[in-house]
Amino acid sequence: MKQGAQLEIKQRRVFSEAFKREKVKDLVEKRISVKQLSSLYEVSRTSVYDWLYAYSPHHEQKTNLVVQMESEAHKTQMLQQRIAELERVVGQKQLELDFLNKLFEVGSQELGFDIKKNLSTKLSSGTGAGEARDQK
Repeated sequence: MKQGAQLEIKQRRVFSEAFKREKVKDLVEKRISVKQLSSLYEVSRTSVYDWLYAYSPHHEQKTNLVVQMESEAHKTQMLQQRIAELERVVGQKQLELDFLNKLFEVGSQELGFDIKKNLSTKLSSGTGAGEARDQK
């Protein structure tokens, strides 16, 4: 052991039932969050949730109380916005794809042969557009 190093002994603290009930009431009425309560009184979040389970008025009614931290709600909102943005991008790409397919269709009709079929045949046989130009 290093010189000057001291063993840190963690004290076990016991909170009264009245204290726990008061803090649960604060949680239920959203005057404080689980995270804030945990850091303020240096109590694990697990202990705070145990208090909620034991002393919540909702527990006595056989219902569940969902405690959601503001950061989780914010994260959910940000993810929903991201999903909406990605759906818009997919929609735009689908429009572009539909446009290009229609362009191939109209071009094929104008030229009298299937552009897609000829393009895929050249690409699969190894004869690309550059090689086709070189052969002329």
